[in-house]
Amino acid sequence: MTFPACDETPLGIYPIVDRTDKLQTLYACGITTAQLRIKDLKDHALENEIIQAIAISRSYNARLFVNDHWQLAIAHGAYGVHLGQEDIQSADIRAIHEAGLRLGISTHTPHEIDMALEFRPSYIAIGPVFVPISKALTYDTLGTDLLMRWAHAVDYPVVAIGGVTLENIETVAETGAVSGIAMISGVLEGDAVSPAKTHALIEAVAPYGL
Repeated sequence: MTFPACDETPLGIYPIVDRTDKLQTLYACGITTAQLRIKDLKDHALENEIIQAIAISRSYNARLFVNDHWQLAIAHGAYGVHLGQEDIQSADIRAIHEAGLRLGISTHTPHEIDMALEFRPSYIAIGPVFVPISKALTYDTLGTDLLMRWAHAVDYPVVAIGGVTLENIETVAETGAVSGIAMISGVLEGDAVSPAKTHALIEAVAPYGL
């Protein structure tokens, strides 16, 4: 089986957020792809948040990937699902495919890339490119040279992730190897989305077709 493509438009700046209200601000700034990653809610609170996120994303014609919670993503018609390495083993990949959702998979090593490609996903995320800002470093950083080498070796859209900021984002974009650049802290001021930072990031990668 092969998962649907994410259309011809590059994924671009790809924020990862923990609440729906952040999505609205991002989309209003021009973001077209985002991921909802919720770790602190469950049951009805979690489901309601995902329902709202999908609805807002549809209203902006944006591509929303739901992290981990693939059952709810299927039930409420999300654009796609993003899974980490551990989640690939437990998720019902066939059910995600049969529902017509896109699939993104996190990778950190050549072995993990090979494993991810067996699923023929919509994209693969490769990182950490730089030292992550929002989480502890558990894999060696790649830098842009290794990112470029790994990305060019696969015939799938690649999302760069890990430690990308306004200060270093152009070095990632100018590799010409990625369809998207994921970030968490890069679009935030405190715990709120910063429209100024978001606009600056979009403008920084625009010359590179992202």
